[in-house]
Amino acid sequence: MQSKKDRRSFLKLTALSGLGTLAAPWALGAQTAQPAVAPAGATPASPGIAPAAARAFNAAYTGAYLDRIAFPVGGIGAGMFCLEGTGAISHLSVRNNPEIFNEPAMFAAIALKQAPHNARVLEGPVPKWKKFGQRDAGLGGTGGATWGLPRFEQADFLARFPFAEINLSDPALPLAVQLTGWSPFVPTDADSSSLPFGALEYRFKNTGGSTAEFIFSYNSRNFMWQPETVNSIRAIKNGFILSAAGTDAAPEKQGDFAIFTNEDAVVDHCWFRGEWFDPLTMAWNTISNGETSSGGPVEKDAPGASLFVPFTLQPGETKTIRLMMAWYVPDTKLTMGTENPANKALVAANPLLKYHKPWYSSQFKNVEEAADHWRSQYDALRKRSRLFTDTFYKTTLPPEVVEAVAANLTILKSTTVLRQYDGRFWCWEGSGDSWGSCHGSCTHVWNYAQAVSHLFPALERSLRETEFNENQDERGHQMFRANLPITPVLHNFHAASDGQLGGIMKVYREWRISGDTGWLKGLYPKVQRSLDYCIQTWDPDGKGVVAEPHHNTYDIEFWGPTGFATSFYLGALHAIIVMGDALQEPTDRYKKLYESGRKILETDLYNGEYFFQEIKWTGLHAADPVKAQSFATHYTPEALALLQKEGPKYQYGKGCLSDGIIGAWMSRMCGLGDPVDAVKIKNHLNAVHRYNFRHTLQGHANPQRPTYAIGEEGGLLLCSWPEGGKLSLPFVYSNEVWTGIEYQVASHLMLMGEVDKGLDIVRACRNRYDGKVRNPFNEYECGHWYARALSSYGMLEGLTGVRYDAVDRTLYVDSRVGDFTGFLSTATGFGTVSLRGGKPSLDVAFGTIPARRVVVAGKEARLA
Repeated sequence: MQSKKDRRSFLKLTALSGLGTLAAPWALGAQTAQPAVAPAGATPASPGIAPAAARAFNAAYTGAYLDRIAFPVGGIGAGMFCLEGTGAISHLSVRNNPEIFNEPAMFAAIALKQAPHNARVLEGPVPKWKKFGQRDAGLGGTGGATWGLPRFEQADFLARFPFAEINLSDPALPLAVQLTGWSPFVPTDADSSSLPFGALEYRFKNTGGSTAEFIFSYNSRNFMWQPETVNSIRAIKNGFILSAAGTDAAPEKQGDFAIFTNEDAVVDHCWFRGEWFDPLTMAWNTISNGETSSGGPVEKDAPGASLFVPFTLQPGETKTIRLMMAWYVPDTKLTMGTENPANKALVAANPLLKYHKPWYSSQFKNVEEAADHWRSQYDALRKRSRLFTDTFYKTTLPPEVVEAVAANLTILKSTTVLRQYDGRFWCWEGSGDSWGSCHGSCTHVWNYAQAVSHLFPALERSLRETEFNENQDERGHQMFRANLPITPVLHNFHAASDGQLGGIMKVYREWRISGDTGWLKGLYPKVQRSLDYCIQTWDPDGKGVVAEPHHNTYDIEFWGPTGFATSFYLGALHAIIVMGDALQEPTDRYKKLYESGRKILETDLYNGEYFFQEIKWTGLHAADPVKAQSFATHYTPEALALLQKEGPKYQYGKGCLSDGIIGAWMSRMCGLGDPVDAVKIKNHLNAVHRYNFRHTLQGHANPQRPTYAIGEEGGLLLCSWPEGGKLSLPFVYSNEVWTGIEYQVASHLMLMGEVDKGLDIVRACRNRYDGKVRNPFNEYECGHWYARALSSYGMLEGLTGVRYDAVDRTLYVDSRVGDFTGFLSTATGFGTVSLRGGKPSLDVAFGTIPARRVVVAGKEARLA
């Protein structure tokens, strides 16, 4: 059962119904081949189709498209701040918890040293929406305190993950300014990618006709301030440290945030101390007068600090000032999960298991050590991160796909993910405004996420280890939510059918990506026990289909056989057959179940167009729906009347479920092939596109959570009932649009050769996240930066069929777009794969990819 806190959070989100990314071409590098798909932005010819977005996909954001941009900067599980489309800093969340509305009063500024000075904050205009409705906007203690300071007139924003570039200009200053924000991101190197670091690089070019003297400054209030503790601003070379001291009773209040530069800087460690608006007023007086100010640290309660870098530029000359940020908040009071009495001895023996401590606190003793590492490794980390960027964007794939994949990689820099002290990966489903949303690396949500397994395979394997160790009991029952810190869970709720069965397929995937058969051999007995539990629980009659009530990602139980869960079941059976055969373990029982289930799914649960559910609640082994344990599914007198008439609440029955054959997608993503007839899979996906994809939602009724897609916006509905039979109360999210499912379906369509239909869905999704209304780098569902959207990474394989098997050292290519160049990341390196005239080539940019065999469209080939 969910904890009371979890349930309150869930119901809060449900009630809110919706929480509220380089001026270069989309394809970097030489391009000799055109994509074999219609170009994005072409006006559709079909009547009734909404017009294409005004902004080109994967291009710069300008004007109103800047308004909602907030691009995460930080390390995996280390916290973040966001660089907005204008250059402002917001969403600052470095205390191991989301703080989505935290816009600290921190800003860069530039001024002419000579009169009239013409000082400007190094940001574009404040978005209009912030003028009213921003939380605490008028109280003077938030980012709003700086909004009245003069800014540059023009800005544009271009994302090249993990880099974001903003160009600024203003007629009052003879300067062209480019701001680059970034933090380390190096696939295969999880540790370098998990550091509590961020950088802002300011490049200035004198566009005037004479030599000019300027003063750059970076200024900040002490946003690390905590009540009832000593708050101070300490010294660091060429910068300052915003600090709050912890106490014995509240060690989690300790927190340090260092801001420093590579230049010789003049530093004022204590702004003017006074009342009202005195500190910021006096700080701006210094800036606007073209001056610097210096002063040493004071004992406590410094309101803010500034650093200054004077410099001179000849006409046409450029200068880049590197601003580095490092933070250190080593202690928390964060713990999640239902308390398991059996863990008391574990926690007593190991205090690190009491509360979450971030991984970086095991690497550095304090913020000074962290800052020293950042300073000394900056160039190397930047070079390797830029190598990833250049490699990823050296592509000929459609720009809407490139944009969608890259935009959602920001989830890995957001507060949705954590790494605990020992380095193990642990995740929320998403991030609430001030709390983690739905804890425990939820298996049925993280099923969809395909990026981590390829970019950071060791982190993904740690999730499997948690699932089959701390989350699984002797029966094979898995809890789909892990404790934080990671300890054995209390088994007091249903297993999740899709999560547990999907985990078995993912063990196979992790084996093939890592090539580590020893890892598989050690885990296999528990994987087998897990599958045996699934059979006993959901298929006790041994038919090969999931028929008993099965909990799932829609937070309810489906009653009776479903194509949804049975496709997972067949994928899991196939996975254990291949793994068991490789380990010389008996698999005959699983082979019989697989063949039986495949036949039933293809005949009894397929209507000629798509797979469906046979609703059944009598004649099962389970208790009737009224007596069954469930989450937020209760039977009032009205519901009991519906039960007699229609069956259990929250089913899909004859509906065309977008996830209706998702297990087949998971199977392909894991390298297992199609578990059922490919023609029928393709038919199902075409039906999903035909019935569930809407170019506009005008006229669509959604009493659930409509703000994911609404009104004139387009999107893919979770379900429709083209043949009738819609229940009065279908499953609780059925009328919604989730980006994670949109990308799942899109990538599956691509795999099956329906590229244009997949791109339809992607375009509709990214048009909703264009920066005007929603943040292009925050696709939300039950929280900001929702993990399900990492299904977008699957589109890379969907379009190209590129997959590397480290067990057999085989590179697979099966293009759906003709000739191409696309990105490939493996456990040992990353690079690009190209296909030209049917001939494959592999360009390894980092590490090694030892491909000794190549298969193109099922046939042996040689690398060019």
